[in-house]
Amino acid sequence: MLPWRRLLRPLAALALAVAALAPTTTEATAAAAPSSGWNNWSCKPSAAHPRPVVLVHGTFGNSVDNWLGLAPYLVHRGYCVYSLDYGQLPGVPFFHGLGPITKSAGQLDVFVDKVLAATGAAETDIIGHSQGGMMPRHYLKFLGGADKVNALIGLAPDNHGTTLMGLTKLLPFFPGAEDLLSTATPGLADQIAGSAFLNNLNAGGDTVPGVAYTVIATKYDEVVTPYRSGFLDGPNVRNVVLQDLCPVDFSEHVAIGLIDRIAWHEAVNALDPAHAERTTCGSVFD
Repeated sequence: MLPWRRLLRPLAALALAVAALAPTTTEATAAAAPSSGWNNWSCKPSAAHPRPVVLVHGTFGNSVDNWLGLAPYLVHRGYCVYSLDYGQLPGVPFFHGLGPITKSAGQLDVFVDKVLAATGAAETDIIGHSQGGMMPRHYLKFLGGADKVNALIGLAPDNHGTTLMGLTKLLPFFPGAEDLLSTATPGLADQIAGSAFLNNLNAGGDTVPGVAYTVIATKYDEVVTPYRSGFLDGPNVRNVVLQDLCPVDFSEHVAIGLIDRIAWHEAVNALDPAHAERTTCGSVFD
């Protein structure tokens, strides 16, 4: 294994562990400084960025921990940014994205309506990590979300599923999550390649008209395997391999959403393609 990749994995695990210890503090800080934080319900989109951005966490994630890096990155660039919790199991704090994905998509539906009502925008953009990049497709396809969403950007989304072994490789990044395997977790079952949920989601095509799709994948993904299984096929789709943008970026499945500024830079390009700037290894300093 290459040295940089050895460094990224423990850094990602450490960041998640620290965040999990103090989510309430993070939320309180954002609430105390609404002009600089995300989930600021008084934020009004600007002419430059007319659509609010909804962030959708991945399996075992939540609305705070998954976005401690990307949310401020977007806010700093002038976007109104919102994140939700979905897929909660009774009695399981912090670790979400475990409930039935059809129900999770319904939670996203309600949340998007809330964001649009608060901001006065006609449409939103969605950025999701892992399951959070795949689950919104159910909302777009079956719950009328295509009329309310301009773009869906997935960071290592499992659009065509993974194996249970791939999902269990997430566990070392989330201390205590392994205990959840003894609990019913329909959200995990729905993500297994060949599940009834995924067969229904992908039947008749991967996309719906009116939405721009971007998939940002990493060759070092140990959860979505092969990594190209996250790609979408259809019109208005752009599939991007992170290492084609920066060959020395060794981010894997967790790091691409948690700490990878190169992936975030490319996501911003997808939010505003008219003003896109080339993404390179130097984008880490942007």
